[in-house]
Amino acid sequence: MPERLSAIIITRDVANQLADCLQSVRFADEILVVDSGSTDTTAQVAQSHGARVLHQDWLGYGKQKQFAVKRAAHDWVLCLDADERVSPELAHRIQDALRAPAFFAYDMPRCNRFMGRWLRHGEGYPDPNLRLFHRAHAQWSDDTIHEHVLTIEPVGRLDGDLLHASETSLAEYLDKQNRYTTLQAEKFFATGKRVTVARLIFSPLARFIKFYFLRRGLLDGVPGLVHICIGCFNSFMKYAKLMQLINTNKK
Repeated sequence: MPERLSAIIITRDVANQLADCLQSVRFADEILVVDSGSTDTTAQVAQSHGARVLHQDWLGYGKQKQFAVKRAAHDWVLCLDADERVSPELAHRIQDALRAPAFFAYDMPRCNRFMGRWLRHGEGYPDPNLRLFHRAHAQWSDDTIHEHVLTIEPVGRLDGDLLHASETSLAEYLDKQNRYTTLQAEKFFATGKRVTVARLIFSPLARFIKFYFLRRGLLDGVPGLVHICIGCFNSFMKYAKLMQLINTNKK
């Protein structure tokens, strides 16, 4: 008998994205949606696809996902965001793995769509993500941003892409990145991290060389160039915001 699987999705006001995500995990034995207070039809969309819906006020990305993991019906969990979809190939690979798991945790390549193009180079691919695991052997970190799964077990690799339709418009994507860099700066400040002017300048430059040339992001055309440039700007801004926090909190 294959291991039983819970697909888990955390949501808030994602009614326009959720249906495709839910449809892509219909092979799971349970679909659990943990919503943090949607004012649109997110809950109704989830229920119409047979999902179990729970409410939990926002705890931060890592804690919210771990809350959902603990409330799943099954020990094996597949964790997704609402703007992600499991490709048919990945769905088959997951089902094959759960027939006789060789590992307690698996990662998978994530393919990001940006400005209408699926990025296959640079920082957009393969972007490995650990999303399938047995909850007795792995858990989400407590990070409020850039959360990740923690495990001491060896990690297997699944073929097939996790498809990430990461933005509906460039303006919305930039708004999200602005929020993320603020959260990163606040996290750095809380842990006592400091930054130099040299890092402020050279971190974005090193990032551009790595992803545009060494990782061949140039092959993704204009969308690849824009995606990498935004990433470089994010690197600059998180350190600039950290500098501002340090300067404004000096005694």
